[in-house]
Amino acid sequence: MGHGASRLRQLVHEVAKFGAVGGAGVLVNLVVFNLVRHTTDLQVVRASVIATVVAIVFNYVGFRYFTYRDRDKSRRTREMTLFLLFSAVGLVIENGVLYAATYGFGWNTPLQNNVFKFIGIGVATLFRFWSYRSWVFRALPARETPAATGPAPVPQNDSAGARKTRQQVP
Repeated sequence: MGHGASRLRQLVHEVAKFGAVGGAGVLVNLVVFNLVRHTTDLQVVRASVIATVVAIVFNYVGFRYFTYRDRDKSRRTREMTLFLLFSAVGLVIENGVLYAATYGFGWNTPLQNNVFKFIGIGVATLFRFWSYRSWVFRALPARETPAATGPAPVPQNDSAGARKTRQQVP
């Protein structure tokens, strides 16, 4: 199997894991949204922002410890900062769709709120997938395998004391 097929298989696996965490995050988002809408007098977009923030926290834990657990963990402060930055952009995208539907078009029934909340989540998810995998949860550098590169050179001293390199014999 070629390198391209292997990369495609890895991407499909990553998308599936991202989808599992994201799907659970969507459920958390919608449940919290409807709970806040039905137990408080908050306006629809404010209730949605609260639900989105709860889902962001849920998703970070899922992405860091499940989807991207094998990715670089050496710079957690940078990772968290970028995650919050891109999550905030996703929050604006997601809730911008809901805001436009509710206040721009007057679609403000509970069913319409949920439909446009879901559409906003979908649009924001495309952005989040790209940004999280590209900038937040960076892949570890590829390791060269000894079989692919041959044995490591062993430094040797010559008679004049200068260092030279020769190939190690297996």
